[in-house]
Amino acid sequence: MNQETDVSTRRVILTMLKTKGALSVGDMSKQLGITEMAVRRHLNTLERDNLIESKLVRQAMGRPSHLYSLTPVADDLFPKKYQHLALDLLEELEASLGESNVNLLFERRKERLIGRYGERMKDKLFDGRVQELAEIQNANGYMVELEPTEDGGYLLKEYNCPISQVANQYNHACQCELAMFQRLLGPEAEVERTECLAKGGGKCTYAIRPNQ
Repeated sequence: MNQETDVSTRRVILTMLKTKGALSVGDMSKQLGITEMAVRRHLNTLERDNLIESKLVRQAMGRPSHLYSLTPVADDLFPKKYQHLALDLLEELEASLGESNVNLLFERRKERLIGRYGERMKDKLFDGRVQELAEIQNANGYMVELEPTEDGGYLLKEYNCPISQVANQYNHACQCELAMFQRLLGPEAEVERTECLAKGGGKCTYAIRPNQ
């Protein structure tokens, strides 16, 4: 069995567990048409990747059986339409209360994020703060690459934007991200956005330089 087939089979197992709930190895073996040994091999890989978990269930008759189900990590693999909901709500807010109130919402979110991450910047110098900011954005799904520059600064490149559909329609979200970076990095840093996904760029790029 080649690697592509293995990956396809594991996807089928994840979909089965999503649609049918907890299943035993025997259940999966029958539905997939493969041996229980082959099913266990796939389950071992999925457990290693923290995508499934097992629970021992005692039967009225016979030996206890392990039932397998998805973990919260696996649930993130399935399509979500949160951005459509967010856009619908923002459009309703704009229609009812005006664009200024939508912008105020983004400002409040920015302040909340600064409050959440500000402690992580304490007692750090310029390089440490930039590294910490890259780690924060990476953890939030922005696929960050940090590139040192000859002037002692960095290019922080974000190849993914989790709120891209929102930012495409409400550019104030991008302005708030820039302002958040500046606040978290402090007066020792100068931050400039030189490329933006929401404006047709291939990524969001921030030039971060030490303030002389």
